[in-house]
Amino acid sequence: MPELPDITVYIRALNEKIMNRKLIGIRIASPFVLRTVTPPVSEMAGKTVTEIRRLGKQIVLRLGEPDESRTLFVVIHLMIAGRLHWKPVGAKLPGKLALAAFDFDNGTLMFTEAGTKKRASLHLAEGEGELTRYDRGGLDLLSADAGAFAQALRRENHTIKRALTDPNVLSGVGNAYSDEILHRAQMSPFKQTRQISEDEYGQLLAAAKEVMLWWIERLDAERNGSFPEKVTAFRPEMAVHGKYGKPCPVCGDMVQRISYADNEANYCVTCQTGGKLLADRGLSRLLKSDWPKNLAELEAIRSGAHNNTGKHAPEPSD
Repeated sequence: MPELPDITVYIRALNEKIMNRKLIGIRIASPFVLRTVTPPVSEMAGKTVTEIRRLGKQIVLRLGEPDESRTLFVVIHLMIAGRLHWKPVGAKLPGKLALAAFDFDNGTLMFTEAGTKKRASLHLAEGEGELTRYDRGGLDLLSADAGAFAQALRRENHTIKRALTDPNVLSGVGNAYSDEILHRAQMSPFKQTRQISEDEYGQLLAAAKEVMLWWIERLDAERNGSFPEKVTAFRPEMAVHGKYGKPCPVCGDMVQRISYADNEANYCVTCQTGGKLLADRGLSRLLKSDWPKNLAELEAIRSGAHNNTGKHAPEPSD
C-alpha cells in the first residue's frame, strides 16, 4: 500500500499537473470504485482544483467555484494495488485495470487497480465537515513532537509494530516503512508500547522522521520531474523490508521475518532484538521448545546439524 512518502510524492506531482486546473469531468470505469452517491459525479465537472492534500493514506482534491459558494472534495484511497497515472488528454480507459479517469484540458489522471479484489475507492464530499468522515484521526508524524508521539502510541498497549501502522494512532505509516523505522531505531517490532521509555520514544520519533523525510526526497528525485510510475513497497535501498534472508546493511547478519494475521514484520536480530530470534506465532505454537532462540541455533539447524533436542529448521510462512 502506498504510504506517506509515496502519497507525498504523488501530491507533489499532482500539484505540478492539475493545481488551479479546471476538472472537465470524471469517467467512472468500475461500478465498485465510487462509494458515495451525494454529491453526484456530474457536479464535479467545471470545478477548479484549489488544493491537494494528504489525509492519512488518502489523496484529497479540493474543488472550488469562482464565487466560493460550494467546496467539493474528491477522496482517493489507493489501498494496496491502486495507482495513479498521468496520460494524454482524453486517454482511453485501460481495460480491466481502469477504475476512473479525471479529465483536464492538459491531460488525464488515470486511477487504476491491479488484481480483482477491488479495494481501492473514490469518495465525493461537500464541505469540510463531511470530509472529516474520512479522517481516521492519526497523529501527523512529521509535525509531531516527542510528547504527543509518546502519548498517541501509549493510548493502548500494543506491539510497537501494530501501533505504528494503526491509522487511528499515526497518519500514513504502513507495513513497509514501519519495518524501516524500527530498524533505524534499533527496536524490536514486538516491544510493547507501554514498556518504552521517554528517551526511547524520542529516539523512535527521530528515526521515523529521518526515514520518512529521506524516502520522500529520494522518491521525488527518482521521478525527475515526471509523474511517479514505479510506486512499490519493495525497493532495493530498503534496509529490512522485503529483505528476508539478505544481509542487514548495518551488521551483515541475515534479515529475519515473522508472520502474523495477514501481515509480516522484517527485522534484524542483531540490531533490533539483542540477538533473540522472534517466534512466528503459528510455528512457535507448533514447535514450542524446539523453536531456535538465536541465529546460531537457526543456522545450525539449517545446515543439518542436529543437537540433542532434535530441532528442525522452521521457515516462517508468507
